[in-house]
Amino acid sequence: MRKVATAAIFTALSGAALMGATAGQPAVAAPSVDMEAVVKAAMWDPYKADQSITPGSGPSVKVVEEALAAKNLLDKKQVDGHFGTSTVTAYKKYQKSLGHSGLAASGLPGKGSLTELGKGRYTVSAPIGVGAKTSLDGKTVNKRTADMIAAAEKKAGVKFTVTQGSYNAGGVGASGGTHDGGGAVDISVSNLSNKTAAVKALREVGFAAWHRTPSQGNWAEHIHGIAISDTDMSPQAQAQAGDYFEGCNGLASHAKDDGPQVKKVTWEEFKRG
Repeated sequence: MRKVATAAIFTALSGAALMGATAGQPAVAAPSVDMEAVVKAAMWDPYKADQSITPGSGPSVKVVEEALAAKNLLDKKQVDGHFGTSTVTAYKKYQKSLGHSGLAASGLPGKGSLTELGKGRYTVSAPIGVGAKTSLDGKTVNKRTADMIAAAEKKAGVKFTVTQGSYNAGGVGASGGTHDGGGAVDISVSNLSNKTAAVKALREVGFAAWHRTPSQGNWAEHIHGIAISDTDMSPQAQAQAGDYFEGCNGLASHAKDDGPQVKKVTWEEFKRG
């Protein structure tokens, strides 16, 4: 009796991670989808001029696309490992089918929807969590963004002052919706003797960051940052992250990036060294 019960419990616990098992045949482990890789591709691929695959993301993206195709949300010919606009649209439809709306149905995968999509098909590894909302200089950000700023401050050797945080829908018209969701910050330059070094530090820990001047738009001089791979961010912020990866300035002009050149990383990649 004890052996039978133990076997039943093991089957129940491991069934979600096994696929294709039938009587007399060995079980096949379900594929693993790397969430970090998928989210990075979802932020970068839609803004590429070609169909190239984000390094390291192809296999995981393809598994997600296969799951979307199985639900008739994506044409099978689009199952190619490139998280382009067709995949974004399909994923958005899937999020809406779960009852999500607004920023929760932007086409950017979150842990909950990615896990739900994978039931019976794949498991999720390298999950991204943005943490609870907190406050910096009286402005709202999430814990992931706050931790990133603290790390950048340590690198730059200076205290940053946040002048606009995240989750600030409609707060500043000139921001164009980039601060509507998570991961977006504006930082004062009034106490920065070396603005380039500050931007560099922010980039090195995972921000798409730029020094903004009044000559570029209707705003006061500041540093604008987008926390790459923040799963709460707005579509407008996602577009800026994509622009950054493409070597552009994150503005409507899509001009060449005029900031310090660094290895482009996410926060999770920075922490791993």
